[in-house]
Amino acid sequence: MNADQIGELMEGLGKAATAAAQVLALASTDQKNSALRAAAAAVRARRAAILAANERDMSAARAARLSGPRLERLRLDERRIEAIAESIDAVIELRDPIGSASAEWERPNGLRIQRVVVPLGVIGIIYESRPNVTADAGALCLKSGNAAILRGGSESQHSSRALHECLDEGLRAAGLPPECIQLVPVTDRAAVGYMLAGMSEYVDVIVPRGGKALVERVQKEARVPVIGHLEGNCHVYIDRDADVRMARTIALNAKMRRTGICGAAETVLIDRACVATHLAPVVRDLLDAGCEVRGDATVLEVDPRVRPASEDDWYTEYLDAIIAARVVDGVDAAIAHIARYGSAHTESIVTENRATARQRHRAAQRVDPVRGRRRVRHGCGDRHLDRPLSCPGAGRGGAAHQLQVRRARRGAGAPLRACGGTPREVSLSGGGGEPQRPCRCACPCACAAGASASWAAGAAQRSQFTQPESPPA
Repeated sequence: MNADQIGELMEGLGKAATAAAQVLALASTDQKNSALRAAAAAVRARRAAILAANERDMSAARAARLSGPRLERLRLDERRIEAIAESIDAVIELRDPIGSASAEWERPNGLRIQRVVVPLGVIGIIYESRPNVTADAGALCLKSGNAAILRGGSESQHSSRALHECLDEGLRAAGLPPECIQLVPVTDRAAVGYMLAGMSEYVDVIVPRGGKALVERVQKEARVPVIGHLEGNCHVYIDRDADVRMARTIALNAKMRRTGICGAAETVLIDRACVATHLAPVVRDLLDAGCEVRGDATVLEVDPRVRPASEDDWYTEYLDAIIAARVVDGVDAAIAHIARYGSAHTESIVTENRATARQRHRAAQRVDPVRGRRRVRHGCGDRHLDRPLSCPGAGRGGAAHQLQVRRARRGAGAPLRACGGTPREVSLSGGGGEPQRPCRCACPCACAAGASASWAAGAAQRSQFTQPESPPA
């Protein structure tokens, strides 16, 4: 397609999405849930067609010599298709945020103010090789009353189309416009450029979901607000008071369960005080599992298979079976390392000492009052909120279903949830009194619209993962 044809196509998608968003904003919870229920049923009923479409993508990807981690992100099987359907089921169980008052207060002159949750409008989501994002993003946008324009990666085009057909079927079954969730039907990169720079009249926010190059392009070219993230250089710190069995289990799981996602551990830090008991078992477990370990001088002494780490390794998000390992002088040194090299994504501390865990939570905020709202786990791996399934209590993190989206280092990160895809609208009612001066911290107005920091603190349990406790104050 030439540039004019691309522009005409994208303009049509934008106009249709804007019209659909007006209908969706007024849809009832029952109608939205009905659409999601029918979509989940369609995913299960069409699993053979989805697998066939995915095999077309996999064959093309293998022919193009895509890397192992990218192939892993692209691959679907029976279990993953069922997980996609269960994810849609989980969104049905979420509370509908639209129309709820998140806060209300009264001014001295009798003026009553409410902060009411409303949809953003049209959300453009650009993603790469994980076809499940098609279903996740569409379901979340639908539940939060937002129309969605989805642009998946060219490598997952057939899988994404098969999943989008399920969402389309659900919308039609519920009597909602199919344009509520649209998939850009071409793989031409010019369509992405037009979506970023030429659709500000229609698209209210862009969410990139993918690697650093994609996110940087979106942030550079977009002419609409972007909810973006960069890399996930995640750390596991093993404290002197950590149970060695638990440390081994968490370090191995945090790195090797799925190496190609942004929540995978990329560096393990070990307290010098427990080197004699903890370092060798943790490192050898990783090596025996097929993970390349790049370590400092102390780690190199543990096993001849360890390779020397360079300065660049501490900054690197590998997205592969590679991990950097370093010995540090306690929790303060671990925090200093993470503050210097980390990407403000997710960090984990393994310890039986709750005072140390609390110290790390406080230090994360002290080191950087804004980025300090990174996710810090105690006694659990970096991955517990990678793709939680439902709320409350289900999934690894027991948190609301979400698209994991981190903002850049300049600001606090947050998942895009059903409630996170909605800003707050201020509604006022009063008896006609004179306006007051703007409030100065007298009312609960100092919150970022549509954003929420996600925390999980796991209780220290030996050799198992448990439901998280409440986040620290």
